[in-house]
Amino acid sequence: MPLIALGGLSLAVTVPVLSAATIHAAAPVRYATVIVAPGDNVWSLAEARAGKGADIQSIVDDIVAINHIGAAGLVPGQRISIPR
Repeated sequence: MPLIALGGLSLAVTVPVLSAATIHAAAPVRYATVIVAPGDNVWSLAEARAGKGADIQSIVDDIVAINHIGAAGLVPGQRISIPR
C-alpha cells in the first residue's frame, strides 16, 4: 500500500512541473553546397567558412559527420554540405 501512495504522490508533483515547462527548439542549421576542388581538404574548407574566433575543429567535425566522410577523404568534383 505505501508504494501506491508514493507513486500517486510523485505523479501529483511531477505532472504540474512538466506541464509548466517551456520547450525550446534549436535554430535550424543552414548549409551551403560546395564542390570540392583539387587540393581542397576538410580543414581548409572549414577554415574558409569560419567566422572570426570560430572553433575550426568543431566545424571540421560537423562537415565530416554531415557528409559521412571516411578515411578516403574528399574527391575533386564531390559535392559536400558545409554549415553556414
